[in-house]
Amino acid sequence: MVDTASKKTETTPGGERPRLMLMDGHSLAYRAFFALPAENFTTAQGQPTNAIYGFASMLANTLRDEAPTHFAVAFDVSRRTWRSQEFTEYKANRAKTPDEFRGQVELIGELLDAMGVRRFAVDGFEADDVIATLTTQAEAEGFDVLIVTGDRDSFQLVSDRTTVLYPTKGVSELTRFTPEKVFEKYGLTPAQYPDFAALRGDPSDNLPGIPGVGEKTAAKWINQFGSFAELVERAEEVKGKAGQNFRDHLESVKLNRRLTEMVRDVELPVGVTALERAAYDRKAVAMILDTLEIRNPSLRERLFAVDPGAEEEEGPSPAAQSGVELDGSVLSTGELAPWLAEHGQDGPLGVAAVGAWALGEGSVAEVALAAAGGQAAWFDPAQLDEADETAWAAWLADGARPKVFHNVKAAMRLFGEHGWTVDGVTMDTALAAYLVKPGRRSFDLDALSLEYLGRELAPAEAAGGQLAFGADDDAQAEALMVQALAVLDLAAAFEGRLEEVGAAGLLRDMELPTSALLARMERHGIAADRDHLGKMEQMFAGAVQQAVREAHAAAGHEFNLGSPKQLQEVLFGELGLPKTKKTKTGYTTDADALAWLAQQTENELPVIMLRHREQAKLRTTVEGLIKTISADGRIHTTFNQTVAATGRLSSTDPNLQNIPVRTDEGRAIRRGFVVGEGYESLMTADYSQIELRVMAHLSEDEGLIEAFTSGEDLHTTVASQVFSVERSQVDPEMRRKIKAMSYGLAYGLSAFGLSQQLNIDAGEARVLMDTYFERFGGVRDYLRRVVDEARATGYTQTILGRRRYLPDLNSDNRQRREAAERMALNAPIQGTAADIVKIAMLKVDAALREAELGSRILLQVHDEIVLEIAPGERAAVEELVRREMAGAAALRAPLDVSVGVGRDWESAAH
Repeated sequence: MVDTASKKTETTPGGERPRLMLMDGHSLAYRAFFALPAENFTTAQGQPTNAIYGFASMLANTLRDEAPTHFAVAFDVSRRTWRSQEFTEYKANRAKTPDEFRGQVELIGELLDAMGVRRFAVDGFEADDVIATLTTQAEAEGFDVLIVTGDRDSFQLVSDRTTVLYPTKGVSELTRFTPEKVFEKYGLTPAQYPDFAALRGDPSDNLPGIPGVGEKTAAKWINQFGSFAELVERAEEVKGKAGQNFRDHLESVKLNRRLTEMVRDVELPVGVTALERAAYDRKAVAMILDTLEIRNPSLRERLFAVDPGAEEEEGPSPAAQSGVELDGSVLSTGELAPWLAEHGQDGPLGVAAVGAWALGEGSVAEVALAAAGGQAAWFDPAQLDEADETAWAAWLADGARPKVFHNVKAAMRLFGEHGWTVDGVTMDTALAAYLVKPGRRSFDLDALSLEYLGRELAPAEAAGGQLAFGADDDAQAEALMVQALAVLDLAAAFEGRLEEVGAAGLLRDMELPTSALLARMERHGIAADRDHLGKMEQMFAGAVQQAVREAHAAAGHEFNLGSPKQLQEVLFGELGLPKTKKTKTGYTTDADALAWLAQQTENELPVIMLRHREQAKLRTTVEGLIKTISADGRIHTTFNQTVAATGRLSSTDPNLQNIPVRTDEGRAIRRGFVVGEGYESLMTADYSQIELRVMAHLSEDEGLIEAFTSGEDLHTTVASQVFSVERSQVDPEMRRKIKAMSYGLAYGLSAFGLSQQLNIDAGEARVLMDTYFERFGGVRDYLRRVVDEARATGYTQTILGRRRYLPDLNSDNRQRREAAERMALNAPIQGTAADIVKIAMLKVDAALREAELGSRILLQVHDEIVLEIAPGERAAVEELVRREMAGAAALRAPLDVSVGVGRDWESAAH
């Protein structure tokens, strides 16, 4: 055991005693796991992070609120401890650790290491014993102690110097247990708590209690006799049946008492004075959060806000904080043109800009430029004179002057509002990071700077067109210059990495041109019929209220349809419907469960609830659309290139992919997107069955390729082969099954998933899949091959070389491994389809511009392109679109393009 007899620790400079905070890591991680749903906290590779996120959030809050000078976390090693050796049934009743929890404790440990936190785990002992030992040492050395744990046995450690913080609601609320609080709750002193716990027993630890003896009786006996030892000595004096039960179970109660007492002299490698809080490895912390795809900026800020290292230097300048030498200038009117003449002619400049974009109107608040050697400049676009603006616009538009950005699309969108065009972009560091590691979920400049350059960036932001700089504008100008320098240096760092992963061509020839096109599309927006959407919102609101009335009638009383607890009580308690999957909060009432209940029973409430949720979602969708109509009467969505790891585009503000495609309601909503003033019509164009054509190409399956080239309906042709019947004998059910099968394979669907989708048993689904593979062996061989190759290389890739890394293909965790296998099946097909759509967009846009046509691309949603057609150009644009889209890729199963025209998005469907 570490020697604790050294001199007492001195008080802090402010005269306060040092404060040691100790955490029971496993206990708190387990609580966090159940407090947050795993399905909402899972990486693209299938790694759950709910326990990590909850633990980290509680850790940040507790460090902030308690401000300990010393800190450590204790973990259990295993269930094999001195207690299990003495009592083999100790904790034997505990359920198997959930698969979703496995591995998260280890990742929490890595996060703590990066934060400079000492963690303890001692063979043969529990975390409680380590905490008791450190508490005993700390009190002897003059510390105040805070213990954060979900184990009530820790109450025996409470004293005038030691407080237990006990979670009472998940991990978000902590109750402070002082000696007074322990007495208030149990009527006992902390020293008497293990006596009380021995009599009460502990079901969670599988320690048996005494029949007929609850907490009140246990507390009464301890108070009456003063201690457990005295109670045992005078056992014959305890009256009644409870007394006899006590005597009958005396040996097990004595064992309880030994097991409940915490060990206070565990041998540890260091003592409490070595637990003083240390500075983080901030780069490592950021990398862990990024790898785990924990994107919440609030959590990151809260964690970094309690970094002791951040307090070592008060108020460093942005350049000093980043550790860079900066020769920066805040340019006044008339100084930008000379600066560009000196620095902007040869090597690339890093460009950073902040501004605001809201409802179709944008403004650039400020710009910073950085050149090699730390030369940098900042200027306010509103202060440019004519010569400055001319020089700036000319430099931006000059394709021979190399420029690097972080998120060039956002800059192009803002610059476009000032009439500035951008050319000569050689690198976008956000897109580069995405191509190097597409599975990550944060591509923020500060995170990339910390990871790849080891630099921490000070914020430089603007909101609503107003600078969010604080009191010192010079410091904020410097912060933006440091960001521009980081962009420049990141560009250099990514050049080699892009070559290593074969993605330099993808960035240059596809992603950067796509960014420029998307910026124009976002600025164009699409016209919206506010009156039509308003009527749709009212209709859906009425449908929601009607569903509420019907649900109340079906239940026989009013209840809150949005409350899972109340719905559970109605469905399973009052109506006695069959139980669904058990969760921590009761029986699930999600959409799948309601659909199952609708099939299993004749009760109308599950069907009403499904309709209520569907109508409520549609109402929310339409409300969101109406709110985003800008002053020009158009909706300007934001397209995202770095969200989907497969390369697909997505959209936000509003999310246009949320609009249903095949329902009457979805089609009605699409009628609210109309042709704008000065244009003749909308045109939609998309590929027919592009994923299946890509699958046929990649698999080289002759039967599937022939099915495409036959000119007959694909699914009917395939069904006739799978079911060994003539095409004329294929019924709608056969076709439906084959369509689900074909698309399911392209999406990595398993036999079980197919059975769920088709509502058939898993055995029938497996037979169907086996029969399909007998007819189309090339598909089977391809799907096997792609997973095997990805397992060997660690990644999949598209025809154009876009990679998706899947390290979990070799994971020991079955769930993570199977999730990675599904992604391996899906990524080359989906990724290739996404690449083809981008190529098609670029080819169509280039052809429109070359032909000097006034028509333009407005949207790309799923695999569909929406164009706005200028008067008299319909025929020319349709011919151009069909030609360019069909020629976007040469597949063994040729691309087929469908085109439609109309006054609104729905009527333009085909």
